[in-house]
Amino acid sequence: MNHPAILDVTRRHFFGRSASGIAAMALGSMLGESTSAASSSQLSFPNHPPKAKRVIYLYMSGGPSQFETFDDKPMLRELNGKAIPKSLTDGVKLAFLQYEALKCFGTDVGFKPCGRSGQRISNLLPHLQTVADDLCVVRTLQTDQVNHDPAHTFMNTGFSIAGRPSMGSWLSYGLGAETDDLPSFVVMRSGPLGQPIPTTAWHNGFLPGKHQGVEFYGSEQPLNYLKSPSGINATSQAETIRSIESLNRLYHDQVDDPEILTRINQYELAFQMQTSVPELAEFSSESATTRQLYGVGEKPDGSFGSNCLMARRMAERGVRFIQLYHTGWDHHSGVVKGITARTKEVDQGCAALLKDLKQRGMLEDTLVIWGGEFGRTPMSQGGSGRDHHTKSGPLWMAGGGVKPGCSYGVTDDFGFTATEDPFHVHDFHATVLHLLGINHKRLTFRYKGFHFRLTNVHGNVVEKVLA
Repeated sequence: MNHPAILDVTRRHFFGRSASGIAAMALGSMLGESTSAASSSQLSFPNHPPKAKRVIYLYMSGGPSQFETFDDKPMLRELNGKAIPKSLTDGVKLAFLQYEALKCFGTDVGFKPCGRSGQRISNLLPHLQTVADDLCVVRTLQTDQVNHDPAHTFMNTGFSIAGRPSMGSWLSYGLGAETDDLPSFVVMRSGPLGQPIPTTAWHNGFLPGKHQGVEFYGSEQPLNYLKSPSGINATSQAETIRSIESLNRLYHDQVDDPEILTRINQYELAFQMQTSVPELAEFSSESATTRQLYGVGEKPDGSFGSNCLMARRMAERGVRFIQLYHTGWDHHSGVVKGITARTKEVDQGCAALLKDLKQRGMLEDTLVIWGGEFGRTPMSQGGSGRDHHTKSGPLWMAGGGVKPGCSYGVTDDFGFTATEDPFHVHDFHATVLHLLGINHKRLTFRYKGFHFRLTNVHGNVVEKVLA
């Protein structure tokens, strides 16, 4: 007589499970550790003592110019309007510039040495100038993608093609959540409308769905449907969720689909968020001094500063990865006017976040990152703008085990490419994972017969930026 459990196993499930089981045993005996999809999540993470427990990633969408922010180049001002040496640009892929008219473009926004470290930071960032000694400024960020969508995808997932898990999803998968009533990975947006951000930048890819980034609105109502309909109280809602969970578990026992477990978890999380999210978005519990630091009132207002305060509150409550996108940094013309507006919108919030985390003793185990998908060219586009650029770009990190008050990487006199210490996206990912206690080569997931990881087959931890 056939056992019911056997009848539930299809030929496809049988052969798939048998093959993966045999492969896992064989590889496990050779490597001394399991590499199957089911067991990769059971590897011991962190692999080494972490410096950071969480990440707040301030993402300047559109590609901020390094020449008006963190990489002062007097040579560009001196040679403004003159041809840039062809030796720099030969064989380099540019997005829109005409190669016969590549002229130096220097602007005069002004830089000054800041803090005891003497880091040169643009006068467009007066608040960040006051926290220079907390920053590790990278001037040699390099990427493989010259256009926005693939560059966003590459910066966030390590691949230029959509469908791979984002860094936040990898961290959620590897380290799990520190809270039961908020998502482990949250995304928020601010800034002017215009060039869109692909949602693939915070997608879970082939990882279980519970690791996908959850987008919150920058308002006092961060999520829709937080309030139950009239006539539905918490007790009856909880009973309904328990009943649905029982049915889902019965179905999971039959088909063994991990997405059913995700569905169960998300029902429960949604129920918990009906209480946790309204409290999260209530700034009146913050002191007047703190609200003044960020430049906000008692309610979230959708500004970047408001989102920064929300990010700190989420970090306090155990959210693992918080990503704040601020749009409007794509300046193909009028770069000085455009970047003056953008820096004014984000400068206070960035500095306030660092100061607030530091005074609460949280900066030491919170990694804060600032940057975009690529840098800009030192050559002019249309006389007043800058093109996309993959050979050098700005990024800074603070807290979470990063060396404070330091600069990493040197570019040539024109700021075109690295002459010392390039900082590739794969190295960036490897270094972030390292700071959270993860060996980037061990955080893998088996999918369609391959063992994928955030850094693909690349990436080296950049020791020089570590404290």
